[in-house]
Amino acid sequence: MTDVYLVRHAQASLGAEDYDCLSPLGEEQAMLLGAWMARGGHRPARVATGTLRRHVQTAQGCLRAAGLEDVPVTVLPGLDELDADELIARLRPDLASGAALRTELARNPDAKRELQTVFVDAVARWTSGHHDHEYRTSWPAFRAAVRDAWLTLARPESGETWIFTSGGPISVIAGALLGLPAERTFTLCWPLVNTSVTRIRLGRNSHQLVTYNAWAHLGREDEARLVTHR
Repeated sequence: MTDVYLVRHAQASLGAEDYDCLSPLGEEQAMLLGAWMARGGHRPARVATGTLRRHVQTAQGCLRAAGLEDVPVTVLPGLDELDADELIARLRPDLASGAALRTELARNPDAKRELQTVFVDAVARWTSGHHDHEYRTSWPAFRAAVRDAWLTLARPESGETWIFTSGGPISVIAGALLGLPAERTFTLCWPLVNTSVTRIRLGRNSHQLVTYNAWAHLGREDEARLVTHR
């Protein structure tokens, strides 16, 4: 048996011109995770990331803090997140541009909560199966890409594996292991914390979800500052 650790990326830069870049807090979260994994004696045989910068930067910070910068890294597009900008634009054309979204965030004191509501509705539309032809990547195509990436990595003989990705792929993988209907996949996504760890044990004949969305490395004393969801 061996373990795979699915890591959600550290905090990105919501509200900035370039979201796909870790915030200073995100950099701290990644380093805390790496130090915590090192203290536990973990050393991955391999590491994988999506192509997004927030994935790569989280992996780099984590591995650097763990003293594991020599571990080879595989990059798989199937670990990339859904295109949130497109999903929101299909539901709310008035928020189609990054500038419009940033203006909305700056204007409304409760904009982050409102944005989450919009995003939930946008994902529901995307996963409904009624609008697949409108998206560059449909919901079935997204699930298939995640599945293919997972099958590439989920090999017990490969040794301990760390995967740095996003909430969407983690939810698809965990949902499949739990036997959830596809339409309920994102009920797993919304609670995911930045740099949370989902541990999956690989056996010869089965895969077992051991922990989901764990963040012991963020501690309790400073939890209010360190626990984020974007």
